[in-house]
Amino acid sequence: MGILTWIIVGLIAGAIAKAIHPGKDPGGFIVTMLIGIAGAIVGGFISSALGFGGVDGFNIGSLFIAILGAVLLLFLYRKFSGSKT
Repeated sequence: MGILTWIIVGLIAGAIAKAIHPGKDPGGFIVTMLIGIAGAIVGGFISSALGFGGVDGFNIGSLFIAILGAVLLLFLYRKFSGSKT
């Protein structure tokens, strides 16, 4: 995937993860985007390790994996940053 696709998938995944796991976050939009991009990477790595495939383009499966990774990272970010959920 190109960098623009990663950014788009990250934005979408981060926004959906924020909707699934609402709460106050320090950092706002930029942190949400970065968590979404990192979530796509982490989700793709975990998914590949488990044999489900990875994030390989802009499609529903990749978006789902990226969202799951972003929700996981958002949870961990809140847990370790000390923000209240």
